[in-house]
Amino acid sequence: MKLVDIETVEPGQILGKTIFSSNGTVLLSTGVQLTVYMISTLKRIGVTTIYIDNPLYRDISHEEVLSEETKRAVIHQMSEMFEALKSGKNFSSKAVGQTVDDLLDDVLRNQNILIHLSDIRSADNAMFLHAMNVCMISSLIGLNMGLNMIQLKELSIGALLHDIGKLGAPEVQEGRMHHSWRGFDLLKNKREYSLLIAHVAFQHHEAMDGSGVPRGLTSDDIHTYAKITAVANIYDNFIYSSDVEGSLMPHEACERLNAMSGTVLDHEVLVQFMRIVSIYPNGISVRLSNRQTGVVVGQHRGLPGRPIVRVIDKEGDEAVGYNEIDLAQHPTVFIESVLS
Repeated sequence: MKLVDIETVEPGQILGKTIFSSNGTVLLSTGVQLTVYMISTLKRIGVTTIYIDNPLYRDISHEEVLSEETKRAVIHQMSEMFEALKSGKNFSSKAVGQTVDDLLDDVLRNQNILIHLSDIRSADNAMFLHAMNVCMISSLIGLNMGLNMIQLKELSIGALLHDIGKLGAPEVQEGRMHHSWRGFDLLKNKREYSLLIAHVAFQHHEAMDGSGVPRGLTSDDIHTYAKITAVANIYDNFIYSSDVEGSLMPHEACERLNAMSGTVLDHEVLVQFMRIVSIYPNGISVRLSNRQTGVVVGQHRGLPGRPIVRVIDKEGDEAVGYNEIDLAQHPTVFIESVLS
């Protein structure tokens, strides 16, 4: 499959990756033939890119850390929590804990798979997918940093609920009503949770140099869980940005994160993050320094900037074969730009 802009999708093309609704159910399944109505609906709900099945790249591996079953469960749990808080009710700590246990099972089983945030986001599911991604990334970083299982679960629950202060109330960016404060106030009263979980919500917008919010803490006063969650939170926001300048590609997001090392973000956390992220994910189109264009089809753990690129040989508009360039074996060839 290949990642493409929604504006370039044509009726009759085959969807390459499942799209979830806001409550965790499947909106469109992998393999469905797209119609004019489906494409228009995807645009209307805020989808900007999708994966299209392409015979030339059908054999590309798209392994993911989380299974579709786990993703559905996490999104559904977040949806139920949103509805509960919106109605002024409490939420089930036990249900959240079970959801995190399932997510950690996937993380431990698939910890050698590089992170590639590929789920299609819409206006309805964005908040829930963000929470899921931040939780997954944080748990992988924590695993790399040697946290034990008790610590990993505390971190993962805190990361999943880091934005809980936004649920059921308008966002206010100042003072005690900032969502970090609201999240802390909500979670500190959950007797089933360690107070450290509440501090993830409280501190994930703090910065190493004291320039963060809501309290302007500096490095020594920010808990490791919050430092980890901050990296995951900012990375996911870069990849799925709703700002005017738009979303960043993974390599651009990583460059931005590295520029924040030691000032906004913790250097050691960033080092561990860079070991688990796919800078040039499978399925994206790239231009190489030798003037060839191709699609990334394989990765090397530990060498995220040197993937395997498939270049299609054509006669006119007809594909007649392909050549794969392993950048790990060709040190003089590099990725010059990302095309999609």
